[in-house]
Amino acid sequence: MPFDFVLPDLGEGITEGEVRKWMVKPGEPVEEHQIVLELETDKAVVEVPSPKKGRVLEIKKEEGEIAKVGETLMTVALEGEAAEEKPEAEEKKAEQRKSVSVVGVLPEEEEEQKAEVLATPAVRALARELGVRLETLKGSGPSGSITQEDVKRGAEKPAAAEDRLGPVERLPLKGLRRTIARNLMISQKTTVSVTGMDEADITELWDLREREKKALQAKGIHLTFLPFFIKAVQHSLAEHPLLNASVDEAKEEIILKKYCNIGVAVDTPEGLMVPVIRDAGKKTILELAAEIQELSRKARERKITLEEMKGSTFTITNYGHFGGIFATPVINYPDVAILGTGKISDKPWVKDGRILIRKILPLSLTFDHRVTDGVDASLFLSKIINYLEDPALLFIESA
Repeated sequence: MPFDFVLPDLGEGITEGEVRKWMVKPGEPVEEHQIVLELETDKAVVEVPSPKKGRVLEIKKEEGEIAKVGETLMTVALEGEAAEEKPEAEEKKAEQRKSVSVVGVLPEEEEEQKAEVLATPAVRALARELGVRLETLKGSGPSGSITQEDVKRGAEKPAAAEDRLGPVERLPLKGLRRTIARNLMISQKTTVSVTGMDEADITELWDLREREKKALQAKGIHLTFLPFFIKAVQHSLAEHPLLNASVDEAKEEIILKKYCNIGVAVDTPEGLMVPVIRDAGKKTILELAAEIQELSRKARERKITLEEMKGSTFTITNYGHFGGIFATPVINYPDVAILGTGKISDKPWVKDGRILIRKILPLSLTFDHRVTDGVDASLFLSKIINYLEDPALLFIESA
């Protein structure tokens, strides 16, 4: 009897994923534990193995479709069983061509219209996912039927459309962008977000990095300011634990985290991803720099794992790298705070009664007002500034 391979529970509250790529085709043999598809979840791209050995009979979820936990991904004829392939798609097409109305054969005009949009349910689902109108496509399949490749080609072209004011372009909300949109909506609907802003004179930190970065480049380490930001945040969270927390909605409890895992927002071609630096307090500046470099590479190449994307207690996002100054960053739920770092620039600054040109870093802290108040958040941000303005403090572990 054929085996239905369903999407297993992947943990971390994941209930669905988008089929990104199939590694097997109908008719091909498959080994137990062989990776058969890539599934994009709201955390990362996951490689899904087959639990059985046999031969693929049918793919139930095509690339681009959303699969929910418990839904069938593919049907496998187990080893030793007859693997008779079902020409299901062709049968359906034949049935559609032979469709009759209650008074007899469909009128020629109606039958022609039906043939123009001949497509399997899987193709129709893919078209809905990619925002492609089937009636705008020319089918390349049998009897002019529309194939998945036809839909994908249609999705690559800007959608020709107009509203009452003129031409518009429609882009499908899919993949990582769809996941980001959903997670941001959860954050905005769940948290009571407030953003405080300030500036830090990081001239001494700037000079320190300039002195050390060339020697480290020779060792293959790209020293950015982010490791210093992480250290400043880690020290400050020790004194302001309400910002290193989450909320148990059901029990109405604040969960204070006794560990410090810093999420780092990384820009990828498909959108922001947030790898996590675990136990930041136990790592040196150089260890942090090397880990950030490796995780960022894996995120951009979409090779990062679920384990490397979960468990943050606080997040840092550096939009200054792209020219931003101040912002109101959205909390990376279920964290309760996020620090945004802006563009470092030369500004006139009063120091010791004199006006000097200094390196100034804009900072934006968004926090969940349900968990803490503005006073605590302001003191936390001031503490971060103290560490960044006097980088020697970063190397003095707090009690």
